[in-house]
Amino acid sequence: MPGYAENSIEGFAYTTSIVPALLEIDIARTRDDVLVLMHDDTLDRTTTGTGLVRDHTLAEVRAFQLEDETGAVLNARVPTLREALDWANGKAILELDVKRGVSYEDVVAEVRAADAMSRVIFITYSTDAAVRVHGIAPEMMLSVSIEDIAELDALEQRGVNLTRVLAWTGIETVNADLNRALAARGVEAMFGTLGNPGRSWDGRFARDGRDRYAEFARAGLQLISTDRTIEAARDLDAHDGVDGIAALGCVTR
Repeated sequence: MPGYAENSIEGFAYTTSIVPALLEIDIARTRDDVLVLMHDDTLDRTTTGTGLVRDHTLAEVRAFQLEDETGAVLNARVPTLREALDWANGKAILELDVKRGVSYEDVVAEVRAADAMSRVIFITYSTDAAVRVHGIAPEMMLSVSIEDIAELDALEQRGVNLTRVLAWTGIETVNADLNRALAARGVEAMFGTLGNPGRSWDGRFARDGRDRYAEFARAGLQLISTDRTIEAARDLDAHDGVDGIAALGCVTR
C-alpha cells in the first residue's frame, strides 16, 4: 500500500501491527553473494536503482532507496534475508520464495544460521523441488503445489514426510473436495486470492464490495494468501464466532 514497499521490514512491521500474518518474502542474490529480499531480477521497479540485482554488491544495493507501488521514494533500504529472519523472530512466520540464481542449499544454510527452521515455510513449485529441499532439510515445512491427491501420493512415495507439507491449491477455484481429502491425510490446504487485480479474487472482492475470505475458509482452507491482508483478517474475524483476533493469534506463537 502507499507508504510501504514490498519486501521491506517497514512493511512487515506495519502488517503485523494490525493482524497476525505469515509473510511471503522473495530471495535474490547480490554480486558478492549476499541473500537479499527482492522479487524482480532488476532493481528498477521497487528501488531508486537500475539494473540486475546480481550485478550489484550489497553496498551498492543498500545505496538505493525503496519505492512504494506509486513510485514514491521511501526512507527504507533493501533488507538482507538474515535481517528479515532476525526481525521475524517472535513476530511472524516467513514464507521463502527463492528466485533464479539462488540455491536452495544457501537459503537453508542462512535459515539454520539464524536458528529459524521452526518459523519458516519453503515454497516449492514442483514435486522434484519439494523432494530436493526435503532431502536437504527434512525438518523444514514446505509449500508444495498440489492439484490432486495423486500428487500428494507421489510426494509420499518419494520419501517426503507429509507432516512437513502444506498444499498450495492454486488461485483459480477453491476445491472443497480436495481440501477435505488433504485434511484426511493430515495436510493443510492453502489458496491464493492474490494476483493481477483484474483477474484475482482480491480484485473481484474489491470491485463487488463483498469480501468472501471467510466463505473460502469454510471450504477447508487453513491459509489464504492475499494482497488485502487487513480486509481478509477483518472478514475472517467477523465470521469466526470469537471476539477479537484471538483465533488468528496462533500463527505468531
